[in-house]
Formats: sequence, C-alpha cells, structure tokens
Amino acid sequence: MNLKEDIVMSWSGGKDSSFALFQLLNEGKYNVKYLLTNIYKPNKRVSMHGVPESLIEMQAKSIGIPLIKLYIEEKTHDEYELKMKELLLSFKDKGINKVAFGDIFLEDLKKYRETKLAEVNMEALFPLWMENTYELAFKFIKLEFKTHICSIDTSKVPNDLIGIDYSESFINKLPIDVDPCGENGEFHSFCYDGPIFKSKIIFKKNKIVEKKYTHNKQDYHYLFSDIS
Repeated sequence: MNLKEDIVMSWSGGKDSSFALFQLLNEGKYNVKYLLTNIYKPNKRVSMHGVPESLIEMQAKSIGIPLIKLYIEEKTHDEYELKMKELLLSFKDKGINKVAFGDIFLEDLKKYRETKLAEVNMEALFPLWMENTYELAFKFIKLEFKTHICSIDTSKVPNDLIGIDYSESFINKLPIDVDPCGENGEFHSFCYDGPIFKSKIIFKKNKIVEKKYTHNKQDYHYLFSDIS
C-alpha cells in the first residue's frame, strides 16, 4: 500500500494559506497532518492579521485538521526562531520532514524558510510558487472561497477597503502597484468559507482599529478589522 507522506501546513488563516492547502489536498500526494499557526500570546491573535486565536481554532475544526499553535510572547526574531526550531524538531520526532507555505514570489522569504528547515534536515513546499497572482486571485474567487480583509497597510491600500470581502471589486479598487494577492504585505485576510471547509465560519465584525508601528526608524500605519 502506497501511504501518503505526512506534512505540516503553515497556517495564517488567510487566503494564500487556504489556497495552498486546497492545492495540496487536491493533489493527494501528501497527508496534511497538522496546521501550524503563530499566535502572539499577550493578545491571543495572529500577528499582522489580527485574527483571534478562537477563529483560527474554528477554521481548523471546520477543515478537520488538528491545529498546532506556536505562542510568541515578545515578538522578537530570536524568540521566534528558537521556539520554531524546537517545534520543528518535535515534528521530526513524529516522522514529519516537510512544511508547506503559501508564499508566491518573495525569493528572500522562500530562501529564509528553506535555510531554517535545512538546519533541522527538513524541506519546504510551496504549492503556489511563481503562479501568476492575478490568475490565482480570480481562480480563488471563482472557487467560491470567502475571505474578509482583516488588515491593510494604509500607505498602500485605500482606507475604505478594510473590513470587506476579498472580491473582484476589491481587486479592481487596488492601486496598480499593489499585488492582487497582497504578497508584499499590503493587506491580510481571514478565510471563512470555501471548498476546504465543512461548514462556514460564523464571525462578528466589530470596530475598525488603527495602529501605528515604528521599525528601523520607519513609521507604519495599519487598520485592522476587529473580528470575533
């Protein structure tokens, strides 16, 4: 009997990880054993997405794949790398040697992931790699995935595009220099329905939250759709 190889899917709860998982499940080559999500422990949310841990748990339950959560307490790169390495080694102990990601074209991020996995003798998979992002976006919508825009970088995306669904209308309203999949971090999303889910995720839209950050002496301004 030809058994499928167990792998882990890096899971943000957004559209790219959802589509990457869809591709993996359709190919039937691997058994996605776990979804792996990074949670910022102080507020119990996915960093940059701002999605509550409880909604990520609901996604995993609807998909039917166990969720593994990596809690980060200080948002430092060193802490993240140390805890991630420990977790990867625990996967290795279970005979898992590959982790899949939803990245599409960022070469430096791909190289970083591959390098870190290679340190523990593991491999990275990229189901969406180098796909045309416009084609991916419209295929995603045509497959009837439903996704909520949960955060935007206001220096790149108009303020009125926060807190709405990812759609052809949304894409058409994006500035010409913004990637339709938000691959450069222009926006983030929360996927709540589609072919990978057994049932729709019911969530509540609350207020829009404004946050400002300073990193490497540069200011960043984001809007978050507070969902629960």
